[in-house]
Amino acid sequence: MSIWQRYCIRSLPARSNRERTAVLALLCAALLAAAALSLRCGSQNIPLWELLSSLRRGDPGDPALRILLHVRIPRTLAGGLAGCALAMAGTLIQAVLNNAMASPNVIGVNAGAGFAALLAVSLAPWAARLIPLASFLGALGAALFIYALAAKAGLSRTTLILAGVAVSSMLTAGSNALTLLYPDMALGAASFMLGGFNGVTLAAVRSAGWYLAAGTALAAMLAADLDVLRLGEESAAGLGLHVGRTRFLAVLAAALLAGAAVSFSGLLGFVGLLVPHMARRLVGGDNRWLLPVSALLGGSFVLLCDVTARLLFAPFELPVGIVMSLLGGPFFLHLLRRKKGRVYD
Repeated sequence: MSIWQRYCIRSLPARSNRERTAVLALLCAALLAAAALSLRCGSQNIPLWELLSSLRRGDPGDPALRILLHVRIPRTLAGGLAGCALAMAGTLIQAVLNNAMASPNVIGVNAGAGFAALLAVSLAPWAARLIPLASFLGALGAALFIYALAAKAGLSRTTLILAGVAVSSMLTAGSNALTLLYPDMALGAASFMLGGFNGVTLAAVRSAGWYLAAGTALAAMLAADLDVLRLGEESAAGLGLHVGRTRFLAVLAAALLAGAAVSFSGLLGFVGLLVPHMARRLVGGDNRWLLPVSALLGGSFVLLCDVTARLLFAPFELPVGIVMSLLGGPFFLHLLRRKKGRVYD
């Protein structure tokens, strides 16, 4: 039995369905509270009741209504959806690669999506609708490349992470080269590379909506199969599971989710690494519960980080990606220190 399987069986807490349902309900409430905080807070702290009153009056000349409709609602929606998508993508990638340290940003999936999005903007600045598709294709290409490396016999999990870091570095270098070759987009590219929601529009979120919906539906369909896959390839195949197809579809779902999120949020890091670990501590390793819990937890986490980025040095605003890196970097080092070559504690 692998270390991954021992971890899933022994180390994770045993939860009843009633306890897991309670966790889901609490996380739904937490997400709603984070969304309300995101709607209220910013360079102008407008009370929530005043925002709701402005929305009810519907006066187009009301500054509070304009702030709510054109700034706060798009930003809150984008933050919540990006957090949900990246957290689910991280959960899927960790299950497929059988590696607790894998995540969309660590193995280069986010970097692939970012490079493809910048390439699309550079070559076809008139076609904004191409950005989600380009992000998805870039994320899928990077994920499949790393998956191909993982499938090779004798490739250790440590080597896999190092390969992912190398791929991410090359793709980031490609993105930087594009900003030098196309200086007109340099300012927007800098914000994109750091990750954040300043200036995000409902149109950008809407254009990525189909990819988010498809990735979420595919992940939900694969949850039970991923639980079977935790038993090991031979056992899963013996139970009738098509292992190769399941893993490819899981990679496809992760690429859809990560690519769509990157298309409007930029290169947010560490969401797909931190959140699945926290979710496993809450509901265990059953993917039928782990995926929705990760989604809710990820949405709340990103929204709270975004609020922190807005208020930390107000009225100046930090890109939310900086806040996430400050939180995620120490966590990643903590994993490295505790694992000492193992897959899981």
